[in-house]
Amino acid sequence: MSVPVRSGPGRAPGARGPAVLRHAAAAGVVLLGVAGGYGATVLAASARSYCDAAWEPQHRLVFTMVDWPVMQLFGLLMAVGAWAGARHLTARLPIAWRGLLPAGLVLLALAVLTVGSFAYFGTLDAYPGDSGLCPPDNVPPWWPTWLPA
Repeated sequence: MSVPVRSGPGRAPGARGPAVLRHAAAAGVVLLGVAGGYGATVLAASARSYCDAAWEPQHRLVFTMVDWPVMQLFGLLMAVGAWAGARHLTARLPIAWRGLLPAGLVLLALAVLTVGSFAYFGTLDAYPGDSGLCPPDNVPPWWPTWLPA
């Protein structure tokens, strides 16, 4: 004989966690996604300016008005998507996994976004950079060689 699970105001305490904590976690994920998008954008802009590749005024305008908002939106969507997917997949796991796994997947998604946006937006292959500090593939020397670019 199984005991029915109560829902609503009379449910067992701690059954799904306080709503305030769930909403705070969601707000934190949104802020983390925006911060991740900002970090990816700053990294790509740093690479472009260091190598002087597509860093003329007209390219800066396109980077600021098009690429920057796109990366911000991708950061937000990747963080929220990873968090929501992980929350769905961990709904039946112990409470420790319900907190750790979504956080880890959000950080992994933002790391993938950062490396991907650096490779796509930051290193413009075969663009004639004028600084003389970078090789023809426009990957700055300060970028780690073990990360793809």
